[in-house]
Amino acid sequence: MPSPDPRSGQFPDPETVFVEERRLAAEAQFPDALLIGEGHMALPEGGVVTSTGSGSLFLRDVLHNKRAMTGTGIVLLLILFCFVGPLIYHTNQTAVNLNLANLPPGNGHPLGTDEYGIDILGRLMVGGQSSLELGFAVAISSTVIGALYGAISGMIGGLVDAFLMRIVDTLLAVPTFILLLICASMFTLNLVSIIAILALLSWPYVCRLVRAQVLALKEREFVHASTAMGSTRWRILIRHMVPNTFNIFIVTTTFAVADSIYALSALSFLGLGPPPPFADWGTMLTNGVNDLFDSYPWEVYPALIVLVVTVIAFRYIGDALNDIASARTFRR
Repeated sequence: MPSPDPRSGQFPDPETVFVEERRLAAEAQFPDALLIGEGHMALPEGGVVTSTGSGSLFLRDVLHNKRAMTGTGIVLLLILFCFVGPLIYHTNQTAVNLNLANLPPGNGHPLGTDEYGIDILGRLMVGGQSSLELGFAVAISSTVIGALYGAISGMIGGLVDAFLMRIVDTLLAVPTFILLLICASMFTLNLVSIIAILALLSWPYVCRLVRAQVLALKEREFVHASTAMGSTRWRILIRHMVPNTFNIFIVTTTFAVADSIYALSALSFLGLGPPPPFADWGTMLTNGVNDLFDSYPWEVYPALIVLVVTVIAFRYIGDALNDIASARTFRR
């Protein structure tokens, strides 16, 4: 246990103790290394050692953040509900049974049935699968494309960087949801095509953030030291630039999941989503609103509540991670 500071009588900050321990351990392991910056040491053979353990500290900050853990817990429950729930609660989501149409919540149907006699609880689970699959697919693909594009552009610099950024500016000028509406009105979209359109128009936002981070990192001491020791540009990009923008990946991915789920639900609510038997929360809202004035509120409110909770949970995680990343950047 660390001792209190004899001058102030206070215990040192736990993060400071952890960083100092990592630095001392790194110095013991690499006695010939040269300290070239805060938390970075250059090795004689040309490598760079990071002694701050920033990844571990970032994870520790996340685990101690109530908003991040609350949002993560909700998301995990939603994943279990949507993907494990149908294995336990068996329903037929394709057969129409008008004899069971518009039944109120009760025995056999905890949340009632819709106008086609389909169980609403089972519909929530199946619809959630489509929404979550789209959200994660768009978030991961757009983040990977944008991160690689932005890192390469920022690392190369010069005229190549200027040309690549003009392409990004052109894509940023395209209104994503309006283009999605135009494509949906002209063609019959399926889940894969919606994922492709959203990913194609979402990655420039990630690209801008990663490029800005790479441009800032290029001026750091450990990059100059690695260059002086003979490391190639691509080695620096892979070994140092990309790992140091990991915080941006996590933050943008969570926001992208929420935005993608919202876009799919809005598209389906307008009647431009994939045709039946495709199910998602937006389609449930459309059908529920049509029957809301016929005194069937159980057909709209469950989907609305689940959709709002899902988007808020991902936003919660994104806001918390953004605050953590910003605070750590400020401390550096």
